[in-house]
Amino acid sequence: MPTNTAAWLTEPRADLVVGPADMPEPGPEELLVRVRAIAVNPLDEVKQWTGDLMYRWLPYPAILGEDVAGEVVSVGPSVSRFAPGDRVVAYAVGMERDRRHRAEGGFQHYVVVRADLTAPIPDRLSFEEVVVLPLAVSTAATALFQSDHLALPHPTGSPSAVGTRGTVVVWGGSTSVGSNAIQLAAASGHRVATTASPRNHERMRALGADVVADYRDPSAVSQLGSALREDRVVGILAVGTGSARPAVALAAATGAKRVALASPAVSFGDLPRRGGPSLRAARTMLRLGTSTSLTQLRARRHGIDARFVWGSTLMTNEVGRMLWEDYLPTALAEGRHVCAPEAEVVGEGLESIQPALDRLRAGVSARKLVVRL
Repeated sequence: MPTNTAAWLTEPRADLVVGPADMPEPGPEELLVRVRAIAVNPLDEVKQWTGDLMYRWLPYPAILGEDVAGEVVSVGPSVSRFAPGDRVVAYAVGMERDRRHRAEGGFQHYVVVRADLTAPIPDRLSFEEVVVLPLAVSTAATALFQSDHLALPHPTGSPSAVGTRGTVVVWGGSTSVGSNAIQLAAASGHRVATTASPRNHERMRALGADVVADYRDPSAVSQLGSALREDRVVGILAVGTGSARPAVALAAATGAKRVALASPAVSFGDLPRRGGPSLRAARTMLRLGTSTSLTQLRARRHGIDARFVWGSTLMTNEVGRMLWEDYLPTALAEGRHVCAPEAEVVGEGLESIQPALDRLRAGVSARKLVVRL
């Protein structure tokens, strides 16, 4: 019988420690997957660095990780879409409330995943290429299609002519979430405008954006406002630290009434990696509260509904099945959805996850850090 190993977060703010883990078993509508590649996300780094600021419900020792790709080992009852040996990519939700936290955490060799948050991998794609998708594409879909966010019509097998359903703005298009949101919005028949640094403008257009502005340009909001003057802007997705303020300003300028906020107003990078009170922590939280409150006040003044996105909520409604069962399998097989941003393999084995998180914290642009197992 095979044995399992995991990269454990043993206590708040500790480095990951590789050690033995129980072999999980899939329950109804679940799969057991032998993981071949994982990707690291800012949520993993923030949880490790800030202790219990996020995911307070997660017990220690914990197994983090959301993005996994590998081979199905076994299936639980009621699973019909997959069989042992299938190559799959999946969104592991062990960090979420009311889940089997250790069985479903991604940073291990064998993980349990939900069948309805899993898609088959086409033969032409590697584990490393496709593992960049799960959390990012799920968050993008939640923001775009859930009724409490932008509530866009879903993509179909035969995409509507681009622009027939209005225009969507993705502020922060070169991010993982932004790169997937551009593709999903275009697939659902919308014209897409986005922001990115100049070196990424062509890549944004290749993903489906029609209008691209430099987010660092002080006139970016007015530039986009002018470019979209004749458009019906149906919603704005704000991705990246500090994106909420310009997104709400652009909504006010274009008449958009919905803004989905996928990132905090300030970076948690200034928080010290230790427990207890500190001046830096107090200042960061004060800036967070002040900036968030001011943004919400401005949004309400213009009749804009601006809400924060939590990517895993799609597993409780029709958006999850639409994305993972209806859209992704076909779109990946036909090459209509690109695995973006590009994967950068930074190591092999569970021991490489901690260096990957350290590098992510130092700053990564327009690519996703991947560890091969």
